[in-house]
Amino acid sequence: MPDRLYFTDSDEANALIASDPMALLIGFALDQQVTVQKAFLGPLEIRERVGSLEAARLAEIDLEPVFRTRPAIHRFPGAMAKRVEDLAAHVRDQHEGDASRIWNDAADARDLRARIGALPGFGDMKIKSLGAVLANRFGVEAARGLVPSHPTLGDVDSAQALADYQEAKRTHKSEWLATQAKR
Repeated sequence: MPDRLYFTDSDEANALIASDPMALLIGFALDQQVTVQKAFLGPLEIRERVGSLEAARLAEIDLEPVFRTRPAIHRFPGAMAKRVEDLAAHVRDQHEGDASRIWNDAADARDLRARIGALPGFGDMKIKSLGAVLANRFGVEAARGLVPSHPTLGDVDSAQALADYQEAKRTHKSEWLATQAKR
């Protein structure tokens, strides 16, 4: 288990997402139309404003004012507040409030894919990226089958690796878009 994930410029945020499974899931939920650094700083900001990242607590409160307080947690505060509320309710209701049960209780890669895919806002790309992080950084065996061949956050083990990942991601995306345009 790593003591930090190098997804932000904040050592405190990096330690939080490595040590708190709910923080990790929230970071992934927020990783949409903002930088990786902004997305994964979100769990720390939420914890500072709410006082907790417990699924039951986050599911029971209106997070929109929390997200809108300046500086806003996300560029789409209303939609992302709702997404985090729904994520928290799912973890509370389906996994007894323990986000780590999503991967710790998974029987195999297929089961883990289904469990991650059931999370609000988690499509194929997030399934693969979270799977890569779980396999490469946390040693979750069931996640090994989810790791794609292209670069993901699972490859990031330092600040420099984050910069390298972001460049590789841009290259991969432009190549993918070029392939799609030819179809």
